[in-house]
Amino acid sequence: MCQDVERPSYRFLVLFFNCLLTFGSYYCFDMPSVLQDQMQKDYHCNKTINETCCTECLGMSPSDYNLLYAVYSWTNAFVVIGAGFFIDKFGNQVGASLFSSLCVVGSCVFALGTSYRGTDYMVPLMLFGRLIFGAGNGSLTIVQNRITSFWFTGKELAMAFGITLAFSRLGSVLNFFLTGHLTDAVGIRYTLWIGAGLCGLGFISAIIVGILDVHGFKKMGRMESITSQSKRVRISDVKNFSMSYWLVIFTIMFFYNGIFPFVADASKFISDKYHYEDNVSAYMAGAVYDVSLILSPFLGGFIDVFGKRGVLCIVCSTLTIPVFGLLAFSQAHPLISTIWLGITYSVAAASMWPSIPLVVYQATIGTAMGIATSLQMIGIGFSNLIVGEILSNKSEYSWKYVMIYLLANILACVVTSIFLNIDDVKKGGILNLSRKEAKEKTENEANSNADTDALVESMQPIND
Repeated sequence: MCQDVERPSYRFLVLFFNCLLTFGSYYCFDMPSVLQDQMQKDYHCNKTINETCCTECLGMSPSDYNLLYAVYSWTNAFVVIGAGFFIDKFGNQVGASLFSSLCVVGSCVFALGTSYRGTDYMVPLMLFGRLIFGAGNGSLTIVQNRITSFWFTGKELAMAFGITLAFSRLGSVLNFFLTGHLTDAVGIRYTLWIGAGLCGLGFISAIIVGILDVHGFKKMGRMESITSQSKRVRISDVKNFSMSYWLVIFTIMFFYNGIFPFVADASKFISDKYHYEDNVSAYMAGAVYDVSLILSPFLGGFIDVFGKRGVLCIVCSTLTIPVFGLLAFSQAHPLISTIWLGITYSVAAASMWPSIPLVVYQATIGTAMGIATSLQMIGIGFSNLIVGEILSNKSEYSWKYVMIYLLANILACVVTSIFLNIDDVKKGGILNLSRKEAKEKTENEANSNADTDALVESMQPIND
């Protein structure tokens, strides 16, 4: 039976249900981006003969709208640090069930808020829903990454990360393609409840993947070791994280500061600047995730074989610079920029996040992922607020200033990724090792340790 759980088919079965953990939550996460126009149009009117009322619009200000993303990000920032430590202490099964249930509750509260449009309760209720949803989704991603790291380290790690990202982005892509049409057919309220139903699919998957995870490690005889390591984990272990780890997460933060705030407002930006219809603008904005959906698994497999994670961090951040330059200073077709951004985002996701398990101990992966997600979300939260303030000024140059701000974050990412590679070279270049080189290094270290043990043993006195 042990051989069954050690077969590739078993770990890829774990991977499948692990991917479904965040499919629904990623669908829900960017629903406001597609619905931005309906959320911000004012539905108040006098219902006179000469006036057409918007019976579905919510009347949010640009600041209220961007606050939906900021609250999500800040909740992540404060919750995920403790969540990562919690997962390291209590395991994947408990974490997956708890945080997926928070996603379900949060998305339901958010959908419920639309029932109070026109009252003072609507915005606070929807913000509260995003807060609960953020507490669940960010933490759920940590569980997902921890499960992937446990089952695929030393095997197809980057490819597995790429596949989980692709499934998540499939949820995002379907959101950009379907949400607008669903809203036209059934209205904004029922559209949001459909999203909540998809989060329910994630909860079912959490139960299944938790069972598979525990069963697999018990059959392999590793459950006792993992439990023992978990008991020894302390929050003070953070002080032992290397400089490579901190540079990786700052690189992630600055890159995502440029991506997520852009996607949050991209649909309206394309509609305002290039004068496309809302659904067409949503399709173009969603191209970032369309490309990521297609490329991520293949890029992950490539990186598993050839390595060069650190180098690719520099390459993808540098190649992202022209994207925001085009959006700010040219009239080039927006699809060029969103597809281009999708390519560099795919490379970044496949190279940056799988670098974290390589620079920390396995027992602290949850805590490490939690801190990384926290710092990422702090940056994104402030970026959402800054973008909201820029757009609230309603200047003719507002969108240009937004793109310049996002460009500045990408430039900061280039700088941190350069320092990351300098530090990595000093430590033997672990981030840039290929699979073959990493295997040879591990074998050499094992042989060296064996030789040392043999030498120590030979020096022990002989007792007759």
